[in-house]
Formats: sequence, C-alpha cells, structure tokens
Amino acid sequence: MLESFKICIILNVFILLSTAAVGRRKPADAKPNIVIIMADDLDSRQLSCYGGQNLKTTHIDALAKDGLKFQNLIASEAMCVPTRASLFTGLYPVRHGSFQNHKPVYDNLKSVGHYLAGLGYRVGLTGKDHVTKPKSIFPFDIVEGFEPNCVAPTDDYRLDDVKKYITASDKPYCLFVMSINPHAPWTVGDTTEFDAAKLKLPANWVDTPVTRRQFVKYLAEVRRLDDQVGEINALLKQTGQDKNTILIFLGEQGAQFPGAKWNLYDTGQRSSMVVKWPGKVKPSSETRALVQYEDITPTLIDIAGGKPVAGLDGRSFLPVITGKSKEARNYAFGIHNNIPEGDPYPIRSIRDHRYKLILNLTPDKQYYNRFMMDRNRKDRNTVWFSWVDDITDPNAKKITDRFQNRPAVEFYDTEKDPFELKNLAADPQYAQRIAGLRTKLEGWMKEQGDEGAAIDRVYPKKQEAK
Repeated sequence: MLESFKICIILNVFILLSTAAVGRRKPADAKPNIVIIMADDLDSRQLSCYGGQNLKTTHIDALAKDGLKFQNLIASEAMCVPTRASLFTGLYPVRHGSFQNHKPVYDNLKSVGHYLAGLGYRVGLTGKDHVTKPKSIFPFDIVEGFEPNCVAPTDDYRLDDVKKYITASDKPYCLFVMSINPHAPWTVGDTTEFDAAKLKLPANWVDTPVTRRQFVKYLAEVRRLDDQVGEINALLKQTGQDKNTILIFLGEQGAQFPGAKWNLYDTGQRSSMVVKWPGKVKPSSETRALVQYEDITPTLIDIAGGKPVAGLDGRSFLPVITGKSKEARNYAFGIHNNIPEGDPYPIRSIRDHRYKLILNLTPDKQYYNRFMMDRNRKDRNTVWFSWVDDITDPNAKKITDRFQNRPAVEFYDTEKDPFELKNLAADPQYAQRIAGLRTKLEGWMKEQGDEGAAIDRVYPKKQEAK
C-alpha cells in the first residue's frame, strides 16, 4: 500500500513538472519577437547589398541573403528627429509636430509603445534616445548597452542587458537597437581599412582631398555599424531567439554631406530596409514597393495581430513582406523645414516609383545649413568650403550653385538620373505629369494642415517633459 502511494506521488510530481514545462514552451503560433536595428545618417548606397563599392558590408548583406530587401523606403523628412518620430507614431511630421529637427512632438499622441503593449508585447529601446520623451508618449523600456548620444566621441557598447531583455520572459518583445553610427563626428572605427585615393565618390560631389579624408572616416563608421548588426544577429542565434524573431535593419536618412541629409534629394530621403523572418520571408528576395517610415508602426501592429489604428498616416505593408502583394502605396511625400539648422528654407516633394517633383517654397532665398556651411567659421577646412574653393573641377561651380540657388520647381527621372542632376521641370513633355503630381502634393499638404513656407519659423521652446 505504501509503495503504491509513493508511486502515485512520483507520478503526480512528474505530471506537474511536465505541465509546467509545456507551459513555458512557446506554442507554434506564438507571436513573433521583433528586433529593429536602425542606423544613424546612413548613405544606404554605400551598403554593398545596395550596390556600394567602397566596402563589403558583410553582416547587412547576410541579412539581405536571408531576407527581403526594400529598394524604395523613403524618409518623409531627411533628418533624425522627424524620421524617428514618424517611425514611432505612424504620422507625417506636420501631424506629429516634430516637423523641424529637435522640435518636440505634440503631447496628445500615442506611439508604437502603446500599440504593441496593448497587443501583449514588451517594447524596449537601447541606444540613441532622440524622441523618447515624454515617457507618456514613448513608453519604452530603456535598455542599457548602446550609446544614447549621437555626437559622442565613442560608441562603446555591450550586449549583457540586451541579452537579459530578450530572454527575460516568454512574453513577446519588440526591441529597437538604435546605433549612433555613422553619425558625425566620425571619430570611431578603423580608418586604415580604406585608401582615400581609391574611393568611389557619389556623382553629385566635388572631388577634393578634404572630401576624401572625411569620407574615409564616415566609411569606418559604416563598418562599425555593420559589425554591430552582426553581433545582434549572433546574439539572437546564441540565445535561440532567432527561430521566432523578425530582424529588421533600417538605414534612417542620408549622410551629413552636402545634398543629402537636410534636403529632399534622394541622397537624403532614400533609405534602406531589410526584413529577415524565418519561414515567412523568401530568402534573397527584393521588392520595389514604395513605403515610408510612417508605414512601419502600422505594419508592426499588423504583425502583432492588431487591427488598423484609425487616424494614422501610414499603412501596413505586411502583404509585401509575406509576398502576397507587390505594391504598398502609389506616392511618397517629403517635407523639409530648415530652422533650426539654418535659414528658413521650406521644401516639399512627392514621388511615384520613378518620377519626383520638388517644390522649393522660397526660391528667391539661398539655401544655407549651419553645420556644413558655417558663415562664422574662420578656417575653411570643411567639405563644403573645399567644394566652393575648388578651381580644378569644371563641375564644382555647377554643383555648388545647384545646391545654394534652387528653382521653384525641380522634376527628376530617378531611374535615369539617380543623383537628380538633370532638372526636367521646363521640358514640355513632362508638363502634364508635373501638374498631376503637384495637384496631389498640394492636396496632401492641405490634408496634413501644412501651411507651407509659413511653418518654417522659430517656435517658443517647450519645457521637456520627463
């Protein structure tokens, strides 16, 4: 009798332990984890999987080999804070309020942190922490590990806390890993990898020694970024998280070189995105679907099983990711307001898959950016002034004049002219297309409540909420 009793107890304990173990296992239909790695001021054309010839971005290329590469991710405003606010809120800049760099968002918004938390996710962020305040709007779990200050002279990082976060619970997570590479001041990374004389420069640059020296520093940070992507991917494999984790790489907007960041040319607006999702995304695939940063939060909500959120500007492109659709949107829009980075210089743009219309709303003024074209700088050893002072390159004056003195209307065939050097606005064969795009752009501005040139002004400083 006693022996039978012991056997019953042992069996019951075994059943309880087995049940508990099953409870800890993720069911086959468990919601996927999501890790999003975002660059900072990346010229996406430098990635070798996007055609770059100056370095082999081994780890980002590996993601592209395992996943889906987007060819047409467009930033609506080519500067850090507005792009990140758009990413997190699903709203265009005028509607979220951060339509100038470092201008805070409106205080009545919700963001990806709210939406995914409501669907059972933990939502964390490590690294560059622009657009994480106030906490009421951006309720991220802040994870230590990556440098939060984009202009720090170092980018030292560790993965201990990231590892703890992704393994802390069976509850699904969405973790944003926000690198500060390759944002200026370009002080990290191994520059000895690159020979300045052998670099292939973008077609819209003036070839000067200063430009090549600075480009070497920039590319060293692109290498650093690529290594970070590799380490995060390795961590997911090491912890077994890779099996049910979507890994997304984002390029943010263009580099701090003339004509890229702080403009609406493709070297500023055009970004990169690679999505790796084991079992869901076809390896080594690519799409020309047109998407914007505003579309990412709606897509994350869709992935998490949520319904579309009314009032957002973005729309889910999940059908593109899963191969059920080749298209996402017909048009991508752009806005630039130059204060506080320079004199007022408002610009708006619209593009389809091939053609792009740019409206410079104050064409009687000269474009000026204080970071690249500092009027008060006594030494002229900067990329921009090396272009202005160059007397050997016959294209130097044409390139600098184009940058400073812009016509009211610019129109480009981005397939034939990817660096947008030939303005077709006066060509009569495009008049009807230009008129149609202009009508759509002005209609979008009206829907957004965008008053155009009038909003590029100085606003009273708002005390930062905690």
